[in-house]
Amino acid sequence: MAAATPTPIISTTDELGTTVIDQGVVSKVAGMAAHDVAGVHDLGGAATRVMGAVRGALNTTDHSQGVSVTLTDNTVSVDVTLSAEYPMSLQKVASDVRSAVILAVETIVGMEVTAVNVTINDIHTPADNRGAASDTPAA
Repeated sequence: MAAATPTPIISTTDELGTTVIDQGVVSKVAGMAAHDVAGVHDLGGAATRVMGAVRGALNTTDHSQGVSVTLTDNTVSVDVTLSAEYPMSLQKVASDVRSAVILAVETIVGMEVTAVNVTINDIHTPADNRGAASDTPAA
């Protein structure tokens, strides 16, 4: 069975050759930028975060987790789903994610970003960390 071919999102040609950037690369750039924003706990919905924890235990990371990109006429729109840290202002977190994603995609990929839609589907509290620690058996 043949491997799936990545979807090219941008292709440019000049006198020295052709450059193709796959859609997955744009998703990773956006995901890495969003994840680095203060107040972002993790990217993706609950099921996606569980799979991310499994990947983390295996020492692999999906930087595009919780991110999808759509190409329209040489511009890109980005959808980001995340959980935020309590008590951060959710509006500020969303605004900062938008700014970071736009800067990263426009600078690194070289495409205009027309929209960054942010869905905050959970809040991570300090008590969440204490609960996780108490679930681990003592040595």
